[in-house]
Amino acid sequence: MEQLHRQLVLNKAEDWQPSYRWGIDPCGDGLTLAGRAQRGVVCLRRVDSGEKGFCWGRLSLDCHMDRDSLVRLYAYAADSPAYGDFPTLEQYLASLSPGTPEAEAALASVFKPVGENRECILDRSGRYLWLMLEFIAAGAPPTLQAVRLQMSGDHMVDYLPAIYQEGGDFTKRFLSIFDSAFMDLEQEIYHLPARFDYESASGQMLEYLAQWMCVDPQEGPPQTLASRIRTAQRDYEDLYTVRGVKRSVQRLVGQEPIIVESADVDPNRPGCANSALYRRLYGEDPYRFFILLPEDVFKSRAQMEQFLARMQGLIPAGTQFELVLLKRCIQLDGHTYLGINSMVSGYVPVVIDENTTIRYDTMIGGNEVEGR
Repeated sequence: MEQLHRQLVLNKAEDWQPSYRWGIDPCGDGLTLAGRAQRGVVCLRRVDSGEKGFCWGRLSLDCHMDRDSLVRLYAYAADSPAYGDFPTLEQYLASLSPGTPEAEAALASVFKPVGENRECILDRSGRYLWLMLEFIAAGAPPTLQAVRLQMSGDHMVDYLPAIYQEGGDFTKRFLSIFDSAFMDLEQEIYHLPARFDYESASGQMLEYLAQWMCVDPQEGPPQTLASRIRTAQRDYEDLYTVRGVKRSVQRLVGQEPIIVESADVDPNRPGCANSALYRRLYGEDPYRFFILLPEDVFKSRAQMEQFLARMQGLIPAGTQFELVLLKRCIQLDGHTYLGINSMVSGYVPVVIDENTTIRYDTMIGGNEVEGR
């Protein structure tokens, strides 16, 4: 059988421009029941095959339906767009009053049922095809995303001896059950390579592909997952270097950190200005480094603890790190000198919640203490 079958797909808002509609509303690029309606009818505009006497075959719907909902399919085909005294069938349908008994009777005289729910064989002949869909729901309404019409492609009966193609269409209709299943399988096989393309994959499939490349989906926002898969090989080359650790921290918290290694602040160097201060701040362990981040980078202590746990697997073996949260302030001590007319001013935002402790001699003032 052919690897591909030519299909006509109706799946855009402009494809749903109806000639008759009652109880149906657009829903994005699809259709659904209007409001709390339990039944609705829509007649789509004609589909032109470009060939007189064209035999319409398989029709399938892409729709979401609960167990207590139903979509019934009706069809009408002809070689001419005219109907009765009207130049087109669309004009005749537009002349009906939606929802009236007269309109229901007129629709029943034009469209004949061809199936229910997602699959059916139209078995209609004519250049033009008109479709009517009836939505019925006792609970959640069905939502239609696409209508697929098979326009060409071989059939199982074409591979049988000629005698099986004679004497009516029973054999073809019977084999259509299996032909549809095999056609769906062929479509799945044909599109299978595209599902493994991380550039077009999304959701759980993208996370699945990330695991193939040992990329943790939780390390960074989901919208950057595809780019991390693309650079995974280069990232592994410098994963445990200073640049790699900075990149890991930035992906987890969204800000680039400052990394301080023991060699950067060696208190034993001859040129060290304050050896005692460096020993107190950074120690002398050569296998220990520090990650400096702003104090407001974490929204909660649980988020900070999660970051610390995840970083344990992103640092070189045999090393330890310490997280240092930098306060957004200026600290004046005994070695600080201010010149005449010096001023330290500006409002500092204060957030007081159940996790805040204030000393008894703390003053939070306004205009009287501004500039001091």
